[in-house]
Amino acid sequence: MEGSKQLLRERVRATRLCMHPPNLAERSLRIASHALSLLDGHQTVMVYASKPNEVDTAGLIRAFLDRDVRLVVPIIERKTRTLRLSYLEDPSVLVPSTFGVPEPIGHELPVESSEIEAVVVPMLGFDRAGNRLGYGAGYYDRFLEVHPIGLKCGIALACQELDRVPADAFDVRMDWIVTEDGPIRCDTG
Repeated sequence: MEGSKQLLRERVRATRLCMHPPNLAERSLRIASHALSLLDGHQTVMVYASKPNEVDTAGLIRAFLDRDVRLVVPIIERKTRTLRLSYLEDPSVLVPSTFGVPEPIGHELPVESSEIEAVVVPMLGFDRAGNRLGYGAGYYDRFLEVHPIGLKCGIALACQELDRVPADAFDVRMDWIVTEDGPIRCDTG
């Protein structure tokens, strides 16, 4: 199954790379607006800090902080293939780290996963059943398997939707997917 996932990853990456930066920025702002509405009322939210060519989460992060939401970002532990968690109070401390992902290295404020009410997850592709095509290392699947979070929300561009994402037993489904067109309640039944 990993071979078919890899082919899908390459296809979706190529589609996403064709997006002009101003278009990606505008769509990212729309996604942030929809995600803020969906997650309104949550007090502690985990959000990934985006790297180039991903849905830009900078506006979402700033909006959560402006609303006094306790914001948590993941830090990649490459050796153990796990995620470590840190509160983020100031986005200016984020620096490119593992895989080029911005992380608060040297400015970590540890947090327990049990405090997180909702998580915003990156994805290369998705289907309406909530299956997520990640980058292939399984960091989020392992994290969410060990630390069940109340609401799991993937964010992606509408062009990243696939008819079907092959899913393994260990793949964790999303409850919601948010694109620039709005939130999609996943059929996880």
